[in-house]
Amino acid sequence: MNDIQHIYREKTDKRILKKNPWKDYGLHLSVLVLAVIAMYIGPIEIKLTDSVEIAVMPLLYTMVLGLVFYLAKPVTWIERKQSRVAEGAMMLFIGILIAKLAVSSGQSMHLLFEMGPALMLQELGHLATILIALPVALLLGFKRETIGMTNSIGREPEVAVVVDKYGFNSPESRGIFALFIVGTMIGTVFISFLTSICVSILPLHPYAFAMASGVGSASMNAASLGPTLAAFPALETNIEAFAGFSNLLSFSVGIYIVIFIALPLTEKLYELLEPRIGRKPIVDEGGE
Repeated sequence: MNDIQHIYREKTDKRILKKNPWKDYGLHLSVLVLAVIAMYIGPIEIKLTDSVEIAVMPLLYTMVLGLVFYLAKPVTWIERKQSRVAEGAMMLFIGILIAKLAVSSGQSMHLLFEMGPALMLQELGHLATILIALPVALLLGFKRETIGMTNSIGREPEVAVVVDKYGFNSPESRGIFALFIVGTMIGTVFISFLTSICVSILPLHPYAFAMASGVGSASMNAASLGPTLAAFPALETNIEAFAGFSNLLSFSVGIYIVIFIALPLTEKLYELLEPRIGRKPIVDEGGE
């Protein structure tokens, strides 16, 4: 009986989404309340030491409050169907930000040309995450799932590459799907907080932080851009230009880096490190 009710609810949700997804006024009012709260609180600066200061951007605690709204039982007007509507709306409104970054890139085109090969070579920096993430995954007990989990940040193009190469039901595909879900849920929060720390601690040029924010994900790009702009407000237009162009490169060129460099490198490192630091499973693959 519960299964029948669940199926009926799923079909009802889909019909509602197809019929009037933009007429969910309870969702829109909740988002407006969160935006107003974030506007009045503003960035929160946390001093770790005399020289190190972290800026917590409104995006971070707004997403936390949104999660509370979703999980709180008294809030009955924010449920699964509203999360689906919000997901589609987020991609739509991020498009406006991407258009703004594109305009900034056009205004600062001379700077992009002056950077020359640096913009292309910085794409290779994404490979460094393999050297950190793969050993950690092996120490945690993952096996071939590690190859899918650690070769990239696991956005749509990389998911397609792994599924096409290894098959939908392979351990590698399970790994990258897990990464895709985790990245979607907490990726923006994580990169926003990480950028705040890096901007405060690392003595790098503002353009370097801007280029580093272009990881191939529009939402993560926006989340990382906020703390960078807060730290260097005088360079807003140029930072937006480098961030937007870097994200475009990561999305378009990144897929070829994954195909020709990242995946082969991940496989070789897995073969090298798994016998040495990989944890032995409690039961073998046959379940004996």
